[in-house]
Amino acid sequence: RLARLAGYRLTQAGDILIQADRYRSQERNRLDARARLQEMVRAALHRPKPRKATRPTKGAKERRLTAKKQRGERKKLRGKPFDL
Repeated sequence: RLARLAGYRLTQAGDILIQADRYRSQERNRLDARARLQEMVRAALHRPKPRKATRPTKGAKERRLTAKKQRGERKKLRGKPFDL
């Protein structure tokens, strides 16, 4: 999970590079980089909740289809009128 969170910061060798130049002093930048690394590790320790597959209800499907029909009718009326 940490490697996935690190993303582009992860090197081929498996090192995580954190660029810290927020402050003027090198010591504060080092502390900032360590704090950001700690936060990244803390976030990686959290296991994401597994996603449960759900299905739309019958009413939701019907509402979606009726809305699609109404949009189609509205678009059909935008065209040029034709002679009978």
